[in-house]
Amino acid sequence: MTGGTHRVVIVGAGFGGLFAARFLRRAPVEVTVVDRTNHHLFQPLLYQVATGILSAGQVAPPTRDVLKNDKNISVELAEVTGIDVAAKQVTAVRPDGGPLTLPYDSLVVGAGAGQSYFGHDEFSEFAPGMKTLADALAHRERIFGAFEMAELEEDAKARQAWLTFVVIGGGATGVEISGQIAELSRRALTDNFRRFDPARDVKVLLFEGGKEILATFGGELSAKGTKELAKTGVEIHTGSIVTGVDADGVDVKGPDGTVSRYPAKTKIWAAGVSASPLAKMLADAAGAECDRAGRVKVEPDCSLPGHPEVFAVGDMMSLNNLPGVAEVAMQTGIHAAQTIKRRLGGKESQPFTYRDVGSMAAVSRRRAIVDFHGIHVSGFLGWLMWLFVHLAFLTGFKNRFKTVISWMLSFIGRGRTERALIFGRIEP
Repeated sequence: MTGGTHRVVIVGAGFGGLFAARFLRRAPVEVTVVDRTNHHLFQPLLYQVATGILSAGQVAPPTRDVLKNDKNISVELAEVTGIDVAAKQVTAVRPDGGPLTLPYDSLVVGAGAGQSYFGHDEFSEFAPGMKTLADALAHRERIFGAFEMAELEEDAKARQAWLTFVVIGGGATGVEISGQIAELSRRALTDNFRRFDPARDVKVLLFEGGKEILATFGGELSAKGTKELAKTGVEIHTGSIVTGVDADGVDVKGPDGTVSRYPAKTKIWAAGVSASPLAKMLADAAGAECDRAGRVKVEPDCSLPGHPEVFAVGDMMSLNNLPGVAEVAMQTGIHAAQTIKRRLGGKESQPFTYRDVGSMAAVSRRRAIVDFHGIHVSGFLGWLMWLFVHLAFLTGFKNRFKTVISWMLSFIGRGRTERALIFGRIEP
């Protein structure tokens, strides 16, 4: 760092951290982005990595490559282990175990969120979530591996367990992954196997504890999404709470209170999120509070109480009941960067104002639902809007071009190009 130059440390290269960094690229500051992964992750498309539509590189471009033309920004591959707000420094450990200390004048923390199992963390062993690139790649091996194991299985009952896929959680992620597994079995894998027919024998079960799936979209869109998802062959079970998960299946308490057993080798958890442990670390260091989801409570300008130089953004921030979505992370990251620039110019900070750009979910092939400022769109038109928005936010022209080609192969044709497996890594 140059002596006298304002030093900004950004923890996390997700939407919040990356957008904060890019909005500081022409500011009179020196920026350091520190993350324990070397890529920026486009999390909304992880389910397409898991189902063989997109490659890892298409949703996870290297952070260094994204920021290579921004000469005042450097990137450190390290895991943050401590934050000292009194000394104004962040401590971290490099991949080789070496220590790293990063002094700052302004700090932006956007470490995101992880999966919440509502007090049943033991479920994670057999029903992993899908929050990281590693999660999506592991799910891809489990999903395609299940088909391979079913082809090898002599016993019909055991084969059916391999061909039953359970998705837990009826929000956008759960609906999107269950819909694509159903599309996978009914379109992409036809004629691939000899001992079973994927279109006939595969079962995709979606369990949601509430009264409806896609509840945040409202009754009208929820009903349309339910109808479209059912057309793909997904069995939707609402009012159903998963009470047990093991290697061979799940136990589910239905609306009438009866617990039923569903044999299934492949389970995916898409129900609930909790803030990154860094949120509590930051709160403890600054004397701030966390909400029930573990998110740190911030001031109206996204800074921490008593520490105006420290900002929490995105999923790990608690402010005005804002949802944990990518758009909130982008906007809060930008706001933190703008606040830093305003202060350097001698201006006061301003409260953050969220501009709601709507919600959307791709329910099935060429079908999506969209809620845009009270305007409800569904079906093919909704899907076109979904395509446009996701392409607009994908980082880098190369990623956009390759993604369009992959979508053409999968959504117009029947191809799933990302199906490679490694022998010995297939597991329930």
